[in-house]
Amino acid sequence: MAEHPHAALVRKGYEAFSRGDMDTLRGLMTADATHHVPGSHPLSGDFKGQDAMMDMYGRLFSETGGTLRVDVRQVLVDGRGHAVAVHRFSAERQGKHMDETGCIVFRIVGDKISDLDECVADIEASNEFWS
Repeated sequence: MAEHPHAALVRKGYEAFSRGDMDTLRGLMTADATHHVPGSHPLSGDFKGQDAMMDMYGRLFSETGGTLRVDVRQVLVDGRGHAVAVHRFSAERQGKHMDETGCIVFRIVGDKISDLDECVADIEASNEFWS
């Protein structure tokens, strides 16, 4: 059975992100897409628009010295414009190590990602890692 187009879109986004291919990533999103990052650390908040999102993604790579890895475990879809990707995230930063499960809830309009709501397994550990 073929993978649902929304699942394929999300996987393509993770692959582009992992390669640092921001041009491909931009092409997968609406111009006004928003990424919501939970927590109370300097990289949390709402990043509205492709430029703000790409700047934040660049900071993730910069802050972790290129050690950031994201491994998609599963992508679930509802066929109505929502997808949930469960992933494993690992990185090193300022002598700290993070390795945890997280997910992103995607809203898809047409064939573009318009909204990303990120969730983490341990919000306090995430706050500590990024602070």
